[in-house]
Amino acid sequence: MQLEIRIWREFNLFLLGCVVVLLIISGLCVYSATFNAVTAYGTPLNILFPRHIVNILLGLGMLFAFASFDYRLISGLALPFYLVVIGVLAVVLIAGKVSEGAQSWIEVGTRTFQPSEVAKLIIIVALATYFARFEDQLEAWNVQFGGLLIIGIPLLLILIQPDFGTALVVGTIWLTMAWCAGIRWQQLLLLAVVATPIIFIGWEKILDNEQKSRLLTFYWMFVNPSQVDPNEGYNITQSLNAIGSGGLFGAGLRHGILSQGNYIPVQYSDFIFAVVGEEMGFVGGLVLLTFEGLLLWLILSIAHRARDTFGRLVAIGIFGMFLAHLVVNVGMAMSILPVTGLPLPFISYGGSFTITALTAIGLLESITMRWRKIVF
Repeated sequence: MQLEIRIWREFNLFLLGCVVVLLIISGLCVYSATFNAVTAYGTPLNILFPRHIVNILLGLGMLFAFASFDYRLISGLALPFYLVVIGVLAVVLIAGKVSEGAQSWIEVGTRTFQPSEVAKLIIIVALATYFARFEDQLEAWNVQFGGLLIIGIPLLLILIQPDFGTALVVGTIWLTMAWCAGIRWQQLLLLAVVATPIIFIGWEKILDNEQKSRLLTFYWMFVNPSQVDPNEGYNITQSLNAIGSGGLFGAGLRHGILSQGNYIPVQYSDFIFAVVGEEMGFVGGLVLLTFEGLLLWLILSIAHRARDTFGRLVAIGIFGMFLAHLVVNVGMAMSILPVTGLPLPFISYGGSFTITALTAIGLLESITMRWRKIVF
């Protein structure tokens, strides 16, 4: 009992505080983004805000549960968890619910659950377990190939859904963890060469017409905007208009013309940064990005102080996951990257990702609470 009390003294309050600030911003943004929003059929979306609060509370419960659990014990469960998530991803392809062109959800009563979100965290644990086991052979080709195989199976299942955004996150997770584990630049170069024909195959055989259209629209927005079909470029145009109209301090919550007029698509999730830009302005966007950046820095500091390779790699994998979500979501809203459905960490509405993200913070807390060899 005395030992547990001493361990909790190492709880990273700065990390928790950073997350809480982002969750407060999230609550304000989701409330405003759903207050007047309706679906394409006219159904009000204000029911999403109370659900969002419930998701946050469930996620915080998972945070403290995983913080109290010794993260090193999770390594022993990596294989069964990995096999279960592979099975669930396979079931999604057979009996999953189709939404926004992707078969990525499983219906549980009146709610939906996205297994690929949980898969991200389980892939991180599985890769960290694998790389830690071969800590002295991390530069070997067969070891790196094994790491690719670990992500390859779930990556393929996610691409078939098709969910290009989540696949991109999984790829980023592998890249950050493999780099930290000691992959050589020659190996990365060879993998890039091998991946080139795979990309062409994916374009022809895996991506659907909607996803191809998004990528082509992004290309023409840079090369020749006049060639962009107004219907295809609608999402980006409205997002840029909303961010640009916010000025320094924004129009205020529930006062954004585009945000409140249902002009921004999926404004409570994929394009929530547009809501921040219009209603909170440049200052609000800067505060949000500052705390997101601080969160990433705190995660890297936890990785640096981790007591073992497994903990360090878990922290690095979580860093890669959040970094990919942040860069893609904000880049998409500002037309720097193609449109793809990835939520903004701790800001967007989304039960599966919100709970997974807060669970990941719990794992980070477990790592930082046990970074000392002996706690006195």
